[in-house]
Amino acid sequence: MSTRFKGFALLAILLCAIGVMPVFASPYALQNPTGSNSTNATSRNTGTLVGSTSTGQITVTTDKTSYNDGDKVAISGSTRDYISDTPITVIIINPIGNIVKIDQVNLGSDRTFSTSIMATGTLWQAAGTYTVKVQFGSPDRSAETTFQFAGSTGSSSLGNTIPVDGTSLSVKYSITNGKVLGIKADMQSKSLIVSIQTTGDGVLTVTLPRALINATLPTGQDDKYYVLVDGQEANFQETSTTTTDRTLSIPFTDGTQEIEIIGTQIVPEFGPIAALVLAIAIISIIAVSAKTGLRFMPKY
Repeated sequence: MSTRFKGFALLAILLCAIGVMPVFASPYALQNPTGSNSTNATSRNTGTLVGSTSTGQITVTTDKTSYNDGDKVAISGSTRDYISDTPITVIIINPIGNIVKIDQVNLGSDRTFSTSIMATGTLWQAAGTYTVKVQFGSPDRSAETTFQFAGSTGSSSLGNTIPVDGTSLSVKYSITNGKVLGIKADMQSKSLIVSIQTTGDGVLTVTLPRALINATLPTGQDDKYYVLVDGQEANFQETSTTTTDRTLSIPFTDGTQEIEIIGTQIVPEFGPIAALVLAIAIISIIAVSAKTGLRFMPKY
């Protein structure tokens, strides 16, 4: 074999080696042998954020990426662990940082959970990105996702008025996905009990005259009301406060039958009538006593 031929052969071998070496040396070739561009970055499942905001012990997703006023938001997920008698806490936060919904959802034996809410009402007026946060027991089992909402017109116009049983006063209210059957005053518990019939998840917005029921501190400053939905403590927002009344927006779930609003003081049963009758009685007694000389105290 000639020297020239040997030189060409050696050069060809070197060129082949240069072309092959990067394939074996590249870390990407080792980590991604298929040559695809897929990574473990945050992904989207039906438009909801999965993975990057999860601890890996719980997941959460929604059935759609965006919703309109009155739509039902279906929320579901799964957990790695199962803890008996421990529910999933679901919190929904609107674009301005206010909580619009808090729910406790039971975890199934298959380690999955699901719930649905109605996106409507005064608490949902803001349009934009809403955040769904879930937690299972300790904070290390948490996750969150987001969805877009077009905003709700709410039912801020309190066009309905209903008398309060046990008093001579009335309240204004509005309700979504339901009907108010009646309101009565409970003097012993200093509360108003609202009976409702629902057609879905909704919000009761009620304006409470301070002359009817109020919640104040010993100093005279406003205190928070205490609200029970079917006997369970519920979250709500006070949307308006004036010198004469206070307006509350109270979310409820489908099937709710009773909402109780507890204050620190409530008008006595038939208060104005009772006061009028008492005043007439006192005046009558004084008049009769003056005319007849009737004495109620012994004369010494």
